[in-house]
Amino acid sequence: MFDLQKASVWKRASAYLLDWILLGILAVGFAFFISYLVGYDGYSERLQEYYSAYETDYGITFSITEEEYGALTAEERQRYDDAYAAIQTDTGVMETFATVMRLSVLMVTFGVLFAYLMLEFLVPLLFRNGQTIGKKVFGLAVIRRDGVRLKPLLLLVRTLLGKYTIETMIPIFIGFLIFFGGLGILGLIVLGGMLLLQIILLVRTENNSAIHDLLAQTVVVDMESQMIFDSEQELLAYKEQAQAERAARQPY
Repeated sequence: MFDLQKASVWKRASAYLLDWILLGILAVGFAFFISYLVGYDGYSERLQEYYSAYETDYGITFSITEEEYGALTAEERQRYDDAYAAIQTDTGVMETFATVMRLSVLMVTFGVLFAYLMLEFLVPLLFRNGQTIGKKVFGLAVIRRDGVRLKPLLLLVRTLLGKYTIETMIPIFIGFLIFFGGLGILGLIVLGGMLLLQIILLVRTENNSAIHDLLAQTVVVDMESQMIFDSEQELLAYKEQAQAERAARQPY
């Protein structure tokens, strides 16, 4: 029938989990390939050699916790502080560290991007009806709210702007900033707010829409029972035919 046959929560959750597992595997694979292309291991090993040399010269270990640092003797703490100060002024160390960080961001950014483009754009184009592998397995489809099949441009907006940028990369970079001490509690609040917003949208919106569905004006439906139109013209023709049939059944 024409009415939107919204997918069940359990089917959507199952498809989502399967897609995320596949996305993670593919993103890691792309990241490793990119690391090989840019020579990441060489820079990382060079940075570790710098750290090891300072640890040997000063008789300390950089990788300690705050509790371990607090338990050091005054002499050990002084050596640690001296080594840390020296390494901060070492141009070779700082340049190598900056390169490692830039390449890490590059690997994550493009590894995730290529994974999304393959699994959330190219695969749905192949399967049609906006189906990822997870949605194909669990009998789901993604269509426009009016029941018309997704065009490639709309699918690209849904994938790149909604899923990749807003729902994935922004949280990842906030996590980076939290880990390296740039945001702290503020970053956790932002991440919590984004997660809460996503849950509220899924629960409270009419079509149980996530952020990417709201941006692209799409809805996830049950493939078996949903009528999908190839174009607006086909949809209009169906409505006209349905209206004519209703009129014919009415008594004079």
